[in-house]
Amino acid sequence: MKPITFSQHAPLRIAERQIRLDWVEKTVREPSWSEPEPDDSTVERRFRAIPEHGDRVLRVAIRETKVAIHVISLHFDRRATRRHARQHLRP
Repeated sequence: MKPITFSQHAPLRIAERQIRLDWVEKTVREPSWSEPEPDDSTVERRFRAIPEHGDRVLRVAIRETKVAIHVISLHFDRRATRRHARQHLRP
């Protein structure tokens, strides 16, 4: 299993937004869905609803290499659920 590393920015956001590390790890390793970062093809956005946080969707921006998964930034994404529903539940 690849180790998860963090940018200098990520721990600040984790503390500021009171995001638990186990939520981050679960989102990184077992996302509900993912999508490429539109402005940077080396970055992937991974999403997962967090039941302990009112089912809000955690979005984690990562860069995966052969040896590690590097967390760049993260936040609860208010628009993620609606965007995901529109993209994946269209008739």
